Amino acid sequence: MGLDVRREAEHEFVGRNERGASVRIGRKGAPDAFSPAELLQIAAAGCAAVTAEELITRRTDAPLRVTVDADRREGAWELDAVHLLFDVDLSGLDDEERAKLVTAVDRAIERLCTVSRTLKKGIPVTEGFAG
Repeated sequence: MGLDVRREAEHEFVGRNERGASVRIGRKGAPDAFSPAELLQIAAAGCAAVTAEELITRRTDAPLRVTVDADRREGAWELDAVHLLFDVDLSGLDDEERAKLVTAVDRAIERLCTVSRTLKKGIPVTEGFAG
């Protein structure tokens, strides 16, 4: 995968993929940038949204939004939990249709969402230096 992060200025970085997309990365609170922890949360929400999109849009044409927040202990350097909330109007569905949709979305994310599956599994992250 052609991904990289390059330093642009002090505490300012840009992440890029080989398709030409980019994202600004900085410290928490930096203007016009995501912090790395925010990117992790956005990745989880984005993966869930992409995974569930077809299941949801087959049943409603309401706007689809996934909000995300995380639990983090005071002074901790890791997140304790990530919480996703699908914000979509399902009022056009009856209780049975809604329950089936929720089950289908949960099952799809559990099976297909690479980001959520990876976070739940907990994988090693390695570092090294080229050259």
